[in-house]
Amino acid sequence: MTDLIPALPQPRIPVAGGGTFPVHRIYCVGRNFADHAREMGAAAPASAAERGQPMFFMKPADAVVIGDAPVPYPSGTSDLHHEVELVVALGKDAAAGVLPIEDAMSLVLAYGVGLDLTRRDLQAAAKAKGGPWDIAKGFDHSAPVSTLVLADQVGELSSLPLSLEINGQLRQKSTLDQMIWNVADILHELSKLYALRAGDLVYMGTPAGVAALQRGDHFSARLGDLARCEGVIA
Repeated sequence: MTDLIPALPQPRIPVAGGGTFPVHRIYCVGRNFADHAREMGAAAPASAAERGQPMFFMKPADAVVIGDAPVPYPSGTSDLHHEVELVVALGKDAAAGVLPIEDAMSLVLAYGVGLDLTRRDLQAAAKAKGGPWDIAKGFDHSAPVSTLVLADQVGELSSLPLSLEINGQLRQKSTLDQMIWNVADILHELSKLYALRAGDLVYMGTPAGVAALQRGDHFSARLGDLARCEGVIA
């Protein structure tokens, strides 16, 4: 069979030390930090036993913005928000069925830091009507991401700081041990719903401090000293 139209190139993220990571899907986790859940008006669990089920949504693979490329201010909104997040890159397919928690970390190839950009006004309007809010999350250029760092260069995740500065001013900061669902938990839960594949990215949720971005704002997201995602809203 011959394609009737040219195939679009697959998005690829640079990996520190060489090579690239071709993106298959982008999964995102909502309300994975208790302080952010509270600032969004949701109840936060008091213990692991009260977590319930994690909240998932998706972005298209070609939403990624690589390196220092300008991020266009999206259409359809006047309230674009930043959400800094740990990004997990999978390097192996999961076996069929539910992925055991104890096997989950073997799928992880690399980590990075990124932004889950959100059209907050569209999200609020959709929530008010009880409808889906895909258009608030899954739009063009909504997933800036850093160069990825191989997992064997990262070590223990839980103590790593996650932070975001806008125009040199600190907006968001936390450590990864504050996540309600850790990486293994999330991969286990995702495997109940999707076939996890090499090339998948998981944006792991954001701490408190989300706020609006304006054209001309410079952002600098960091995962400790390991990864940095910088750019400007154009």
